[in-house]
Amino acid sequence: QVQLAESGGGLVQAGESLRLSCAASGRTASTYFMGWFRQAPGKEREFVAAIGWNDVTYYTDSVKGRFFTISRDNAKNTVYLQMNRLKPEDTAVYYCAAGTSGDRMRNFGLSDFWGQGTQVTVSS
Repeated sequence: QVQLAESGGGLVQAGESLRLSCAASGRTASTYFMGWFRQAPGKEREFVAAIGWNDVTYYTDSVKGRFFTISRDNAKNTVYLQMNRLKPEDTAVYYCAAGTSGDRMRNFGLSDFWGQGTQVTVSS
């Protein structure tokens, strides 16, 4: 079992930055792919980014080249999502996830464990 706790959400203006953090606990947390999903009001949850224990990364096309960077600190069992130049359409609840496959997260939106979510609101 893996427990995930997100932090770092908040209200920012367009163009500003936020860094989300997700602390994982559990005996095998460091072996999982860690990722971020988001769900905007009235929309389905969507994959944002994921990272493997060996730092291989996956991004959804909508954030590639948009200054979103996922990283992890294996010693702290923590994954980060640095979001720069935020836009109002990035407003959503962001969920941390842990799973056995980055491809499964990206291609099917599936994960084994989920956090409670943290709200990110970007005003125009």
